[in-house]
Amino acid sequence: MHLIRGLTHLKPLKDGCVLSIGNFDGVHTGHKKVIDKLSAQGKLMNLPVVLMVFEPQPLEFFLGENAPSRLMRLREKIIQFRALPIDKVLIVKFNQSMANYVAEDFITNYLVRRLNVKHLIVGDDFHFGKARCGNFAMLKEKGKLFGFEVEDTNSYFMDNHRVSSTLIRDALGDGDLPKAKLLLGRDYSVCGRVAHGNKRGRTIGFPTANIQMFRKNTPIAGVFAVTMTGINDKEIQGVANVGTRPTVDGGQKVILETHLFDFNKDIYGHYVDVHFKQKIRNEIRFNSLDELKIQIEKDIMTAKQFFTHLTH
Repeated sequence: MHLIRGLTHLKPLKDGCVLSIGNFDGVHTGHKKVIDKLSAQGKLMNLPVVLMVFEPQPLEFFLGENAPSRLMRLREKIIQFRALPIDKVLIVKFNQSMANYVAEDFITNYLVRRLNVKHLIVGDDFHFGKARCGNFAMLKEKGKLFGFEVEDTNSYFMDNHRVSSTLIRDALGDGDLPKAKLLLGRDYSVCGRVAHGNKRGRTIGFPTANIQMFRKNTPIAGVFAVTMTGINDKEIQGVANVGTRPTVDGGQKVILETHLFDFNKDIYGHYVDVHFKQKIRNEIRFNSLDELKIQIEKDIMTAKQFFTHLTH
């Protein structure tokens, strides 16, 4: 898979491509259906499969911290893309210039002249361009003019619910990890590099591997039974807290802290993946570190019981 960062690095595709445009936040089962459909079309037409994504996501540009929490950072998204039948991912910087880009010019300059799109798959509610003037009907009309087909993504349903990033976000917010897993097609996970913290957990007997979340808000918060991969070939069980650590320092940055069971290796700098299995409780502020320590012991016991039941 070839990653193209920015329209300036995009060389015109002389033979054309099949294309889909979207956020693809979460890369969930609905997204995978679209990509599979796009891949089949690419094989039929003997053309490369291209995805166009925007960074930041348009709502993040317009709403800032009031935007919905994203399910994954760009790097996590790219990792998921690499496992799918995609040839190129074009990452377009979404800024004021892009927000003001006239919809008709976007079609002519980028979809036609640069990408030479032959088949486009987008949602029928897709809007783009200045004042969101571009829509599915405009793409269909321009497709007839420039010689490319436009196809609706079609909604993908599970249990009479349309699979969407919003539905997954709601499930995570409710602590319903099994539902989120069903919609995603995998456990919800967060990946990142293990960083040095203040080592407060070590002083109370529970050393943690800390990962900065690097996002304005998160779809998930609280204490969870988790597994970690990326250190060796095994999934290592543990308990994790996602939050601002109100008892310890009550900072503004959201941190993912994971205490691994029966593990004492130095893993600073490792790029790991934390898989969320079961929510245990919400994050709360305790009156003392002693109270926090007692609760962590209870959380560990709850998590271990969960993993025991999981294997029986």
